[in-house]
Amino acid sequence: MPASTAIVTILAALLLGAMSPGPSFVIVARNAIGLSRGDGLATAAGMGIGGVFFSGIALLGLYTLLATVEWLYVGLKVAGGLYLIYLASKIWRGAAKPLAFDAAQAAATNVRKSFWIGLSTQLSNPKTAVYYGSIFAALLPQHPPLWCYFALPPAIFAIEAGWYTVVALCFSSKRPREVYLQWKAWIDRVAASAVAALGLRLILTAHKVGI
Repeated sequence: MPASTAIVTILAALLLGAMSPGPSFVIVARNAIGLSRGDGLATAAGMGIGGVFFSGIALLGLYTLLATVEWLYVGLKVAGGLYLIYLASKIWRGAAKPLAFDAAQAAATNVRKSFWIGLSTQLSNPKTAVYYGSIFAALLPQHPPLWCYFALPPAIFAIEAGWYTVVALCFSSKRPREVYLQWKAWIDRVAASAVAALGLRLILTAHKVGI
């Protein structure tokens, strides 16, 4: 398979992976609705940077470490699961608190915080690293041309951040925000439960080395 065709196929596979429901989708949607469009976009950018990180370790072949060193993979899955449960507990505890959108300083802080939440959520799931690595191993030539190392990271950022930007823009429009403000406590608790369930699933399946 020519390298250019492999790149297109890899990007298509990663787009499908990004579009599948998971903690990243929940966090971007929740921040876009519950905080602001800027927070949703910042979270999306964090997801994009996380994708670039995973593409980098896949290009370097480090994903094989996760696939072959069982204790490391298990430890990362448990750590990722615990982080998602911690994040869920923060969302749950803040469910009943009212929102204040008019504090400029708080807004600036929220955007920075939302970026780091997006990045840490993306990086907290080692299964994503193995997913990236498997796709790269299956589709990328054993010795890809030099241009691939420069073309793939920005293209992957565009895929990851682009998809979650669409999610942020959709969920930050007026009607979803009005619904959120009306049902904030329940929506936050549902989101927290979904994130916690995904974290718990990571922990309970930690012993399974495969994807």
